[in-house]
Amino acid sequence: MKIQENAVVGMHYTLKNSDGEVIDSSEGGDVLSYLQGAGNIITGLEKALEGKEKGDKIDVSIEPEEGYGPHREELIQEAPVSAFQGVDNLEVGMGFQAETEQGPIPVRITAIEGETVTVDGNHELAGEKLFFSVSIEEVREATEDELAHGHIHGEGCNHDH
Repeated sequence: MKIQENAVVGMHYTLKNSDGEVIDSSEGGDVLSYLQGAGNIITGLEKALEGKEKGDKIDVSIEPEEGYGPHREELIQEAPVSAFQGVDNLEVGMGFQAETEQGPIPVRITAIEGETVTVDGNHELAGEKLFFSVSIEEVREATEDELAHGHIHGEGCNHDH
């Protein structure tokens, strides 16, 4: 079976940045499974995997626009330490939900200087060209339940099916 919309795909992958550093990998761990066409993985990788089948191995580079988007300066903001009430030890790298006019977005602390905290709402890989090495381990039809919920069911699924 070829990878097409509504197929469940199981794959191993290694993700590297433009410097060739490994950012993430499933090697030695569980296969990553997702529902093709449901937006479970980045657009560029979904497009690259369309039409492939079990046993295929591909290397693909993804531009930021089809990855985690361009780096947007307006998503970097400064806030006073007092805005983080209830958090005793603020540290660079900590993540929070920020309430915005567009709804909540995840942000992480990128700098702390005196009483000023800099937070960044960009995904850590925004603006980066991504390099994936993928091996397709499984391709199957999704169940009706999986299609109804928009994601696969199995390990780590946190609702009743």
